[in-house]
Amino acid sequence: MLAGFLTACSDKDEEYVDRPVEDLYSRAKVRLDERSYTKAAKAFAEVERQHPYSNWALKAQIMSAYCYYEAKKYDEAIDGFQVFIQLHPGHADVAYAHYMIGLCFYEQIPILERDQQPAEKSMNAFNEVLNRFPTSIYAKDARFKIDLIKDHNAAKEMDVGRFYLTNGSYVAAINRFKAVVETYQTTSQVEEALYRLVECYISVGVRDQAVATAAVLGHNYPHGQWYSSAYTLLNSAVSSDSASGALPKPTA
Repeated sequence: MLAGFLTACSDKDEEYVDRPVEDLYSRAKVRLDERSYTKAAKAFAEVERQHPYSNWALKAQIMSAYCYYEAKKYDEAIDGFQVFIQLHPGHADVAYAHYMIGLCFYEQIPILERDQQPAEKSMNAFNEVLNRFPTSIYAKDARFKIDLIKDHNAAKEMDVGRFYLTNGSYVAAINRFKAVVETYQTTSQVEEALYRLVECYISVGVRDQAVATAAVLGHNYPHGQWYSSAYTLLNSAVSSDSASGALPKPTA
């Protein structure tokens, strides 16, 4: 009991007793080096609380938010970075703060079946980096993360589209697969989406549209397995008439 009381007193002293700014910052850095991220976040916040006008205060403010990020306390981290941006819009670390907000949301992107709001918020934050700070050191990774998010969103559309296709809801499936082709043109999901559209069009009897879509698939992915499958599917569905003959035979 006595040991617990002394520890509590020690923690209280660290948090509330006035100390020199260098001492406070050093204590916070020790917590960070020990990977006691929540304690480090609070210790850095104490630097800013006790010495708000010092040169250490700005750095401590953003370090506190970073420590919350490391502790995976994303809400606290996002709040910290947002406050920094609002209070210091012209500071050199604003690009970093926007990037870290994007990263906080990015790491919360859930599995396909769940809420996609973090993906949207992450993309917005990364786009802010690209639009306002295109030459910053964070721009390259922000662009890379945006591409991954788009692929994630496209994968979600594909997952729903396959569900509709399997259950015979062809119109609903077509809408999903078309959304992938039209909205996420640069993602890895487009090739399969075109093939699934061929499947759907054949299933609803729109053979001309199936052939046209297969032609687009063959033009963009002439050596892909999905085009080979589409070619075989059309030959099976459209016996020996002109429709299937309009497609070039896929090559390995």
